[in-house]
Amino acid sequence: MQELQTITPKEYLTRKGVSFRESGKELTTHCLFNGCDKDSRGTEAHLYFDAETGQYDCKKCGEKGNLVTLAKHFGDGIQEIALNPITPARNPRKSTKFDAELVETCHLALPAHIRQYLNARGISDAVIDAHKLGWGKFYGKNWITIPVKDIYGAFRFFKLRRDPNAGDEKITYPKGVEAQIYGWEMLTNANNPLVICEGELDRLALLSRNIPAITSTHGAMTFKQEWCEKVGKGRKIYICFDNDDAGKKGAEKVAKMVENGGNETYIITLPQEVGEGGDITDYLVKLNGNPDDLFGKYAKEYPERIDTSQFKPLSSQELVEILGLTIKQDEENKIVTFLCELSAYTENTQFNISYNAPSSTGKSYIPTEIARLLPEEDVLELAYCSPTAFFHDVGEWNKDMKGYVVDLSRKILIFLDQPHTQLLERLRPLLSHDKKEINVKITDKTQKFGMKTKNILLKGYPAVIFCTAGLRIDEQEATRFLLLSPEVNHEKIRQGILESIKKEADAESYKSWLDENPERKLLKERIRAIKLEGIREIRIASYQKVVERFFSEHKVLKPRHQRDIKRLSSLIKSFALINLWWREKSGTTITANEDDIEQAFKIWDAISVSQELNLPPYIYNLYQEVILKAWNDKNSNRNEGFEEITGKLGLSRQELLQKHFEVYGRMLDTNQLRQQILPMLETAGLIVQEADPSDKRKMLIYPTALSTKSPDQKNSENGGGVRTSEENNSEMQGGVTPDLGIF
Repeated sequence: MQELQTITPKEYLTRKGVSFRESGKELTTHCLFNGCDKDSRGTEAHLYFDAETGQYDCKKCGEKGNLVTLAKHFGDGIQEIALNPITPARNPRKSTKFDAELVETCHLALPAHIRQYLNARGISDAVIDAHKLGWGKFYGKNWITIPVKDIYGAFRFFKLRRDPNAGDEKITYPKGVEAQIYGWEMLTNANNPLVICEGELDRLALLSRNIPAITSTHGAMTFKQEWCEKVGKGRKIYICFDNDDAGKKGAEKVAKMVENGGNETYIITLPQEVGEGGDITDYLVKLNGNPDDLFGKYAKEYPERIDTSQFKPLSSQELVEILGLTIKQDEENKIVTFLCELSAYTENTQFNISYNAPSSTGKSYIPTEIARLLPEEDVLELAYCSPTAFFHDVGEWNKDMKGYVVDLSRKILIFLDQPHTQLLERLRPLLSHDKKEINVKITDKTQKFGMKTKNILLKGYPAVIFCTAGLRIDEQEATRFLLLSPEVNHEKIRQGILESIKKEADAESYKSWLDENPERKLLKERIRAIKLEGIREIRIASYQKVVERFFSEHKVLKPRHQRDIKRLSSLIKSFALINLWWREKSGTTITANEDDIEQAFKIWDAISVSQELNLPPYIYNLYQEVILKAWNDKNSNRNEGFEEITGKLGLSRQELLQKHFEVYGRMLDTNQLRQQILPMLETAGLIVQEADPSDKRKMLIYPTALSTKSPDQKNSENGGGVRTSEENNSEMQGGVTPDLGIF
C-alpha cells in the first residue's frame, strides 16, 4: 500500500491557495461550499477550522466536516488528505453517532507512525486494513481505534487503545456496552483449529501469521458460557492468555467451558522468557518465537492426563527423605505441612496450621519450600495483609450480589510473618468449616460517603498456614489450628548452614540439581496427578478403631477434642490421598485403610501434647529445656531439713534468661518472656507465679503438679498418664526429681 502523507490543516489550506486568519488554535476563512461570504467585508468570515484536528464548521450555512471531506470536495486523492488526529466530536459519547462512516473516517486518519507501531507489534498492513484499525481523538486524548462487530457483522463500538507516545497502554471502551467476541467470523469454519487469546492486538498478530483466533473484548475472565455453542463441537481449541494470575485463571475457566462441549482442548503456557504478564505478542515479536511451538512444545491437553503407572505406594519415610533434600530434620513438621497443603485437593478434608516461633527459626521456610512442589496457581503467599485488603485483593466483583466473591476452593493460603491475628478473627467461620459459603460484611472508609458496608461471599475451604513471630495466640484461633514450631537444635542449624553454603556457592548448579532430582520430579508429578483426579470425599473404613484409640488416650474430654478429632481424621484422609491409586475408589470417593490410620496416629502422638495445652511446641520445649532444668538445678542437692523449712525455691526471671542463654546460646527478649511466654505457660497450668517472700517486687516461677506427665503415655489424661497432685507433692518433698520427659 502506498505510504500515506501526513499534512496539517494550515499546510493543506495553503497548498489549495485558501487564505485564512489564524487566532490561537482556530483558523477562519470564507466559506468554501455555499458562497456564504459573498457579501462579507474586511476580515469577516464564517468558516472556522480547528488548527489541530482539521474539523470545520460554517457558522452561516451549517456545513461541517473534516479534512477528509474537504479533500473530497476539492477532488483530491487519499494521499492529499491530512492525517493528523481527527476528532469525530468534542464529546463522542453524547454527540457522535457510531457507525461504519465513523469507522472509515478513523481508519483513513491512521498516521504512518501508528501503522509502523502496529507493524512492530507483528500486525501486517493487510490485517490493519481488513480490520479498519484507525486513529481518533476521544475524551480529549488520542487513541488507536479498534472497531468491534457483533455476531451479525454490524459495527457495535470502538475499543480504544492509548497513543503509544503517551507512555501507557490504557485500554477503554464505552460504558455499558456488552462484551463481544472479537472475531465472530472465525467461528464459521468448525474444521479449522481455533486460538482463544487475550486481547485484540494479540489476536491480530496471530491473524497476521494465518492463525485463526478470537478474543473477548472485555478481558480474561469475561468469556461467556453461551458463546461456547457458537464455538461449536468437535474442533481443536487452543487457549493462550497472558502470563499472569488473571490470565492463568481465565485460561482455566475458558478451557473448562469449551472442553465440556466435546472439543479437543489445549492450554498454551507461554515460556517464562516472555516475563510476568507477557503475552502472545511478546512471544512472537520480542522472542521471535516459532508459532508452531505454540501448538506443540507449549500446549498441554486439558484436562491434563498423567501416566499414573510411574508411581508406587509412598511411605512416610520416603516422603521425609524427598522433603529432606531442602528441609533438614523437622520430620513431623514437614510431613504435617505437606499433608496440610495436599489436603487442599479435596472437598472438605482441609486443615490449618499455625507456625509460632521467634524470627530466623524457619517457620515460613518449611511451608513455602513445600509449596514449591505444588502447582503455582494454587498457592497464595501473603507477606502482609490487612483484613480488608485480603477481601479486596483476592475477591472478584460480582454485580449480581453487588459484592465480592472470594473463591478459596482447593487453594493453599500461606500467611508469612503476620504481625497480628485480626484477619484470622474474620476468617474464623471459614477456618472451622462451619459452612461452604459464608457471607461476610466489612466496612470501608470512602472519601465521599464515609464508612460504607461491603458484602463478601467466601466460598470453599482452603488449606491455611499462618506463620507468626508472635507467640501468643487466642484460644479461638488455637483450637482451629495445629500448633507447630520449627526445631532449633544444634544439628538442624548446622545442616541448614551447610545447605545454605551449598546453595549460595553456585545457585544455578544447585537449582539444576534440585530440579533434576528424580524423586522430587516424580513427587511434583504425583501431586499434579492427585489434583487432576478431582477427589471430593475420603471415607475411613475402620473408623471404630479411630474412636476406640482416641477415647483410650483421652479419658477426660475437652471441648477442643471435637476439633482435634477432625484434624486427626484429616491426617488419616491425607495419608490416603497420597496413595489414592492403591485405595478403594468409587467415582471421586476413596477409602482410607488401617495403614493410613496407623501413620496418622504416629504423627498425632508426636505433636498432640502441645495441642492439648494450647501451646506452640517452641513454648513447650522452652518449658522443658529451660524452666524445668533450671528449677531442678536450683532445688537439687539441698539439705532435706532446710528444704523442709523453706520449701522448694522458685525461679526469678533473670535466672530463666541465664538458663536460656546456656541452653540455646542466645538471649531471650525480656518483654517477650514477661508478656507472652510466662502468661501462656500459666494459662496452660504448667507454672504459677508468686511474689518473692523476701522482696515483694519480684515474681518467682514454680512448675506445677500438672506439668508432670508419664513418658509411657505421652498424650493421656488418665490416672497413669497424669500424676495426681498428692503423688507429685510426695516426690518433690522427698527430693526426687520428677520425670518430665515427653519424647
